[in-house]
Amino acid sequence: MANKVATLHIPGQEPIELPILSGTEGPEVIDVRALGAHGYFTYDPGFLSTASCTSKLTYIDGDAGILLYRGYPIAELAKDSNYLEVCYLLLNGELPNKEQYDKFRYLVTRHTMVHEQITSLFKAFRRDSHPMAVMCGVAGALSAFYHDELDISHEQHREVAAYRLISKMPTLAAMSYKYSIGQPFIYPRNDLSYAGNFLHMMFAVPCEEYRVNPVIERAMDIIFVLHADHEQNASTSSVRLAGSSGANPFACIAAGIASLWGPAHGGANEACLKMLQEIGSVDRIPHFVARAKDKNDPFRLMGFGHRVYRNYDPRAIVMRDTCHAVLQELNISDHPLLDVAMELERIALSDPYFIEKKLYPNVDFYSGIILNAIGIPTSMFTVIFALARTIGWISNWLEMQADPASKIGRPRQLYTGAPTRTVLPVNMRK
Repeated sequence: MANKVATLHIPGQEPIELPILSGTEGPEVIDVRALGAHGYFTYDPGFLSTASCTSKLTYIDGDAGILLYRGYPIAELAKDSNYLEVCYLLLNGELPNKEQYDKFRYLVTRHTMVHEQITSLFKAFRRDSHPMAVMCGVAGALSAFYHDELDISHEQHREVAAYRLISKMPTLAAMSYKYSIGQPFIYPRNDLSYAGNFLHMMFAVPCEEYRVNPVIERAMDIIFVLHADHEQNASTSSVRLAGSSGANPFACIAAGIASLWGPAHGGANEACLKMLQEIGSVDRIPHFVARAKDKNDPFRLMGFGHRVYRNYDPRAIVMRDTCHAVLQELNISDHPLLDVAMELERIALSDPYFIEKKLYPNVDFYSGIILNAIGIPTSMFTVIFALARTIGWISNWLEMQADPASKIGRPRQLYTGAPTRTVLPVNMRK
């Protein structure tokens, strides 16, 4: 809502009045849409000071360490709900009651299987393909199998696509892992929880019974909750930008997966584990900490600090307790990689340098340790992130489709190339 204006003074022109918009939370926003009519655009590399949309889904205050889904603090949701409840919340705006939850869970579990022909798609990939490469291809290919209800102007079609994506992503993620290690695909079990079903498809084999450890199951569910959405980050913005052209939802999610793959985004916990492997042992930590403090050294401690959170990452607080519960459950007390991680955690929480710069362990640090401890390979970390974030992506896509103010994305640029020039015949060019 605009209740005041900002006045822009450009030499030689009349002042331009720009409305100032206020949201429910967070800083006010200057509406610059009128600038184009005056021959000007704003310049904001990375869109760090630009709001590209309105949204009711997620709110972050990085300075205060706040993350809200639909107004609910992330720590409360992680403690008192589960991932499917959070999915319902992001899709519908409110937490479900018992009847609503049972119906929602039933609908989700009825879409967990994938078309049998999809299994043949995996054979087109090399066995050593990165699982994210497989996920990009297979997620996009879903549009070729479920094109019967892809009229995005139809509300019910959009809803069915959302259910299909939420339901099938764990199946596809587990299939990408099984394919990489040469094991047969495991069919989903609709009697298990969302997280339990995923663990079953990841680790079960046909020749023996697999029982889901409830501590690991709960840890995986919390990982899903904490990664469900995170405002207009690179991958969510990619989904919205692709969706703004009218692309089908499966293609849009594939765009999100591709964006998430980068080590600066979803690959952060994978990069964190690689860093721990590089350090190797506790006695080498002082050397690497000294390098991290050296401004002239390119080495960075991955998993510490956060681009958004200038305070403690609120997700990390939950993840830290979960991490220690998993390590205790698995009776892991002498593991070189985890020993390095725990000593780095101790240093980061006590060293004045880390405290002053607010380089606290973030959610990627702890989630990477948990996933490593339960036997999930590093290459699968970002796939699990994509699985969890699918609900955030599809909720943003649905919100955008229902917004009459949505337009096809068309960022502007500041051109710095050659000015207009004449094409000379080839024999006259120097």
